[in-house]
Amino acid sequence: LLGLSAFGDALKPGPREAVAALQAHGVKTVLLSGDNRGSAEAAARALGIDEVRAEVLPADKAQVVSALRGKDKVVAMVGDGINDAPALAAADVGIAMATGTDVAMHTAGITLMRGDPRLVADAISISRRTYSKIRQNLFWAFFYNMVGIPLAAFGFLNPIIAGAAMAFSSVSVVTNALTLRRWRPTGDKS
Repeated sequence: LLGLSAFGDALKPGPREAVAALQAHGVKTVLLSGDNRGSAEAAARALGIDEVRAEVLPADKAQVVSALRGKDKVVAMVGDGINDAPALAAADVGIAMATGTDVAMHTAGITLMRGDPRLVADAISISRRTYSKIRQNLFWAFFYNMVGIPLAAFGFLNPIIAGAAMAFSSVSVVTNALTLRRWRPTGDKS
């Protein structure tokens, strides 16, 4: 052997932090790549990704995503290229980078406004908090109605007090929803 040349892309620091943040949220990470197995596995090791699927054609990416969904998993696909569009469409949630192609952004359900993969974990975090607030607000709205309506119907509750309770119900639901304004992205220290 007289010489050997090897080429590879240098990894940016953001993806490593993004994978760690996703795993902290309990998300299993899978790298779907059209690159050769050696390159994909090296990148996955450097980033701490759980599973690697290499040498996958664009149409096959959609099949892999569909197969993962078939295992009763909620699958989010993150991509930025034309070749990612079928997989973005096949996922429960497609997440595109605004720095990517128009096709990827139109196919995805979520478009991150910067090309920073750390924003994926933030998107999951805010969506989980929002879903939690929705459930809390539905509970309080139904609680007020389940208690207030029967009491008012049987004459145990003065209509003025019932009206005030309904107004308070609306105020408490809106106030609870406004607590989402305190949420900050992981990288935002302000």
